[in-house]
Amino acid sequence: MSDKHLIRETIARRAEQEIESGFYVNLGIGMPTLVANYLQKDKQVVLQSENGLLGIGPFPTEDELDPDLINAGKETVTAIQGAAFFDSAESFGMIRGGHIDIAILGGMEVSKNGDLANWMIPGKMIKGMGGAMDLIHGAKRIIVIMEHLSKNGKHKIVNKCALPLTGKGVVDRIITERAVLDVTDNGLKLVEILDGSTISEIQAATEPNLIIEETLLNQ
Repeated sequence: MSDKHLIRETIARRAEQEIESGFYVNLGIGMPTLVANYLQKDKQVVLQSENGLLGIGPFPTEDELDPDLINAGKETVTAIQGAAFFDSAESFGMIRGGHIDIAILGGMEVSKNGDLANWMIPGKMIKGMGGAMDLIHGAKRIIVIMEHLSKNGKHKIVNKCALPLTGKGVVDRIITERAVLDVTDNGLKLVEILDGSTISEIQAATEPNLIIEETLLNQ
């Protein structure tokens, strides 16, 4: 398995821990869809997709593949027993009506006060906003998962987003391959280290000054 796959798996497995039994969950396009593969079997969880599916299962095996059954990212999926299919208007009614307990989304940049940029990079092809703007305001809790640094080694967790915003002050928690950070009224708080890095190494990879969870200081 490549380093890239290991990083994505680490992030997706940690993100799964945010999901409680009984939750209705929306997984964003890209890396967030991987979370479905790691849901613990003892959890009763219903995954929702903006294109009209309530009850997404894991990615299909070759024998299960159905080209007509896709998620919002146009990836083939499976449906759990009891799944429901409906139009996108009904789907967005669920989201805007506050019926989604948690949304796990990808991110290009997140600021110290929870601003999120995740839908476009100026000058590059834009496929569209998708459901991101509705999800960040409709879901009860927003988790952003992404690699800690860009491909060029630049900060993605920043003081102020440079890319066009999806929403302001909407992110509750950030999960990367290195760490878990919470957005608080006082700033970004480092609450977990996932890869054995030191606090100073996490801080160097993060533009805003971090508040450190007391239990980490005592380790």
